[in-house]
Amino acid sequence: MVMTTKSLFTVLHRKLREYKMQLFCQRYRLPTEAEWEYAARGGNKSKGYEYSGSNDIGEVAWYDSNSGSKTHAVGGKKLKELGIYDMSGNVYEWCHDWYGDYSSSSQTNPKGVSSGSFRVYCSATCQVAEIRKQVSSLFYLPSCGNKKTS
Repeated sequence: MVMTTKSLFTVLHRKLREYKMQLFCQRYRLPTEAEWEYAARGGNKSKGYEYSGSNDIGEVAWYDSNSGSKTHAVGGKKLKELGIYDMSGNVYEWCHDWYGDYSSSSQTNPKGVSSGSFRVYCSATCQVAEIRKQVSSLFYLPSCGNKKTS
């Protein structure tokens, strides 16, 4: 196979992106499911809304009835109590946790299981119905071969 300049550039660009992501992941991590839910509920400034930041989903989320089945730029809806946008729709948000059962005992900031085949994700996409946008809506997806980070 002969590599053209364009195909070589594409390969090098992909490798550079992968390298940058590895550097980023060594320094930062995604929030755990519990951390994500705490922030989505408004943290220590919570007003007890059904959705993240409001009882009116249209104020705070892009979903199937208002998105045109397209994602939207962050910040197009109402700001949440902690100053965060878009925690009740627009796109799914990956969490650090693996999917699995929590202990039945009372816990503060639970970490979830230490390994698994599926990662937890929160929120919902612009194509999901309103009923699944509540802050407590959590799901899981295959890990896509990602290794667990510590």
